Amino acid sequence: MIQSALFNFHSFVTVVLLLICTCTYLKMHFPSLLIRRTGFRGFFWKAARIGERLSPWVAIGCSVMGISILFW
Repeated sequence: MIQSALFNFHSFVTVVLLLICTCTYLKMHFPSLLIRRTGFRGFFWKAARIGERLSPWVAIGCSVMGISILFW
């Protein structure tokens, strides 16, 4: 049975980590995409900001999530 990411905590954390990493990557390479801090783009700007400020913790989270996906 297929579950959505909202009902499965493991999938939800994976989606959030991927969103943070993707937004941070896009902001580093294409800063003009995420200049606005309000509205729809503001959500992605905030995710990129989390990735910039908490990068060691996000990297640890991504590593742990990758290992857990491979072995569970």
